[in-house]
Amino acid sequence: MDEAEEALFRRLFKPCQLKKGDFFLQSGDKNNRLGFLKKGLVRYFVYKNQEESTLEFTKEGEFVAEYQSFINRNVSIQSIQAIEDCEMLIIDYHDLQQIYATAKNGNLLGRLVIEHRFNIMINQLLSIYMHSPEQRYKYFLENYSDLVQRIAQYHIASYVGIKPQSLSRIRKKLAKAIS
Repeated sequence: MDEAEEALFRRLFKPCQLKKGDFFLQSGDKNNRLGFLKKGLVRYFVYKNQEESTLEFTKEGEFVAEYQSFINRNVSIQSIQAIEDCEMLIIDYHDLQQIYATAKNGNLLGRLVIEHRFNIMINQLLSIYMHSPEQRYKYFLENYSDLVQRIAQYHIASYVGIKPQSLSRIRKKLAKAIS
């Protein structure tokens, strides 16, 4: 980035703080902003049969947004909630369009972020259809090993698609297999 582009980014990305439990986005709202997570952890979830179903976790150094709502300018069915205190830099939809239009590598940056998000979502979708709960838990451990101690077990169970009691049984089974 040259100095002018860096100044543009600094001007358009604004600091934002979320406390644990605060929402970046609630279902039923339009997602009008994209965040870059400097510190903290968020989870994406939907309501399925009146229960929360966790879709994903995002940590430091990653972008936060419900992209379908953000790009299509429609209402989201997902919620994004801080599960730790978070420090972010946020930009709204129109300011991001300004970066795309004026920054030399703005479109490239946007494409790389979307490609990264696309890969995550495809891997999760395939896992839902192809893997057992035990395999999904192993996938979680492989892909989020640095977060295991930071995420409540009931959120992990929700991500795997099972009740916390079932997750406890899977964890015990895996622990016995290792010993």
